Amino acid sequence: MFDPSKALVKLIDRILNPITMYRLVLYYLLTLLFISAFMCSLGLLPYSPVALVLSTLFILGVCWVTNTIFSKVFRAPTNVESVYISALILALIISPAGSLHDLAFRGWASVWAMASKYIFAIGKKHLFNPVAFAVALTALTLNQTASWWVGSGPLLPFVLIGGILIVRKLGRFHLVLAFLLTALIATTGFAVLQGNDILNTWQQIALYSPLFFFAAIILTEPLTTPPTQALQIAYGVMVGLLFVPQLHFGSFYLTPELAIVFGNLFSYLVSPKTKLILTLKKRIQIAPDTFDFIFVPNRRVAFAPGQYMEWTLGHQSPDSRGNRRYFTLASSPTEDNLRLGVKFYQHSSSFKRSMLAMDANTEIVAAQLAGDFVLPTNPNQRCILIAGGIGITPFRSMIKFLLDANQKRPITLFYANRSPNDIVYKDVFDQAQKRLGIKTIYTLTDPAQVPSNWTGKVGYINSRMIREQVPEYRKCLYYLSGPNAMVTAYQDTLLKMGVPQGQIKMDYFPGF
Repeated sequence: MFDPSKALVKLIDRILNPITMYRLVLYYLLTLLFISAFMCSLGLLPYSPVALVLSTLFILGVCWVTNTIFSKVFRAPTNVESVYISALILALIISPAGSLHDLAFRGWASVWAMASKYIFAIGKKHLFNPVAFAVALTALTLNQTASWWVGSGPLLPFVLIGGILIVRKLGRFHLVLAFLLTALIATTGFAVLQGNDILNTWQQIALYSPLFFFAAIILTEPLTTPPTQALQIAYGVMVGLLFVPQLHFGSFYLTPELAIVFGNLFSYLVSPKTKLILTLKKRIQIAPDTFDFIFVPNRRVAFAPGQYMEWTLGHQSPDSRGNRRYFTLASSPTEDNLRLGVKFYQHSSSFKRSMLAMDANTEIVAAQLAGDFVLPTNPNQRCILIAGGIGITPFRSMIKFLLDANQKRPITLFYANRSPNDIVYKDVFDQAQKRLGIKTIYTLTDPAQVPSNWTGKVGYINSRMIREQVPEYRKCLYYLSGPNAMVTAYQDTLLKMGVPQGQIKMDYFPGF
């Protein structure tokens, strides 16, 4: 039966998939500014469109110059898109300048938004959301703060639509919902205690506060949020409480930017303090279009098998996908080096082309270790791992770890590829089957690529194949990893088989 809502979601995902997270945020902010300028010209917003444009250009210029200087002084690779994103956020939360004197505040905020990423960094990982920190600092030093004018009624539909797309791209609905529910409940509670009208209070917070823009853009910034879902929910609850406008300590009232700064401190305390500078040790071609990149880290890093990191590779003339990527670690924590398995396509991005051109003198930066796609703590829990193509990388990490730890677990791995030549890490999985009893079922999805001596399965992984191989499939915890369309299809298959949603884990990282 045709489900219009599912069809719409699939269409949206198909549109969003080729766009990186940073590029989507950039488009969103530019769209909001364009619409704001148009509304200003119609008198729907109380600003001059010329003042808005000039203020935005001024902030962009100051941010770019400041970031260029600091990146050279600290010799740190930078993502130009993040510079533009910070600048555009400042333009949307600080009211357009009405005079030349007003530009001093905007310039000071712009300088500190960029400088804070380098100065207030521990282990080369910045501590605070740059925009929130800058606005909080200007309030203390210049006694001027952000108006958060983007939180106005006429802009609300556009803020909501774009915000939902960004949160879906990031996979942070749990974080945003925790924040919104906490802020709404706490605000309602204060309204009741103070004898205010509840409906009027809700109207004010929805139409005349930056609640939704703050949730989609500021709260979800990946580099300053905790690494796991449980901690992200706690983070959302904490920031939601601090966001409440009625909350104060004597004459000291909290503001949205202070709420996120305090939240960032919590995030730092509970997050891995990891930012690595790595050099390439070896590049190995493991399939016709797939390479293993083996890096030597500047220090050892502790991680759980199946987690991911954000990788930054500075290179000339980056294309629209930028100079950052998220990759799951293919190496085990027991190995000295960090390993990435990367698939290349005919028209690969400038980032991947630069990866292929790396040599021993090229440095790449890895940060933001995160992810819940890890083995259960109970070693007796039966697990089924399902991978397609290069989605096998987290399972290589998990199974190599079990081999090195000599730890037996009731695991069955299903691994689908188009042809035998596309199968990678077979040595690890075959060894695990011999030593630990971890069974791997290889299947080829392209009948034309099946050789005469093939002893594995043929066809896509389906319910019948799973039932045949694992009769107790309803008791299993499932791990799905691969292209987004494949993961979604297998999730639907498992749900139709009666597997509860709580027993299905999907490899996910922001902007995949």
